Amino acid sequence: MSVRTGDSRALVPRASTRRERASGRKDHDGRFAFWLVVPAILVLTVVIGYPVIAALVRSLFSDSIASAPRFVGLDNYFSALWGVNSGKFWDSVGVTYFFAAVTIVLETAIGLGMALVMNQAFRGRGLLRGVVLVPWAVPTAVAAVLWKWSFDPVGIINALTGSHVVWTGSDWPSKAAIVIADTWKTSPFIALLILAGLQIIPGEVHEAAKIDGAGAFQRFRLITLPLVRPALLVAILFRLLDALRMYDLPAILTHGANDTTTLSILVVQATLSELKPGFGGALSTLTFLLIFVTAYAFVRLLGVNAVEAQIGGGRGGNR
Repeated sequence: MSVRTGDSRALVPRASTRRERASGRKDHDGRFAFWLVVPAILVLTVVIGYPVIAALVRSLFSDSIASAPRFVGLDNYFSALWGVNSGKFWDSVGVTYFFAAVTIVLETAIGLGMALVMNQAFRGRGLLRGVVLVPWAVPTAVAAVLWKWSFDPVGIINALTGSHVVWTGSDWPSKAAIVIADTWKTSPFIALLILAGLQIIPGEVHEAAKIDGAGAFQRFRLITLPLVRPALLVAILFRLLDALRMYDLPAILTHGANDTTTLSILVVQATLSELKPGFGGALSTLTFLLIFVTAYAFVRLLGVNAVEAQIGGGRGGNR
């Protein structure tokens, strides 16, 4: 008994030593990971942080060319929100949110359908997934030029439909052209994110529902849609952030004409075309604030509720 007691006592410092070594390794790995991330943080600070701060500071100064800029405080912001330039600003806000709302609805519906098809088991599924992602892989500027040729009055769109529409010649045809091009370009991205969510749904859940007599639509509404909702919300959030800063497609297709000037186009026009860096800095700051507030509201109103619904559903199932 005394030998066993001595052995058990000897094991205590050994176990403590192993825990200390494991804790030391974790601390070392944490410090090592931190120093690996530091270069990326510095690069992002220089590439992203400096331009943002510079634009914010410049927005507080005048746009005088003949003399040195003078400090004007929030005058550029007042001019954009309530002053002589408020009409252009609020028109561009409406156009931006219109494009965001329409394209997100269409891309989500099309992307969900594409993801459901690609999630099925059939021959050539891998090839189909690769082909579907081709539009997303094409640079936006290149896609915009291709669609501009297609929407030409003597282009392929009018040839296939037998119409004679001047797509970039008036308001609603111009907006329709931008929506079609953007939907073609970005639907595969939505489909890819939703497909990732579909992949983690256990097949046994659908098999059990089939045995219980649930139809295809019932399985989609009661099983697939609730379980894929987190991935769907993430996809919509990413697309929302991208749509609110839309620039390439309307800039190339219409040059912002025919009521297609988005916030990003307005910022570029004020800064480069009109040589108003102060006013352009104010517009860019306001654009950032609008995007931030919209994304925050989306997460608070939909994202948190979706997570709570998932947790509540899981608890209900365990009961």
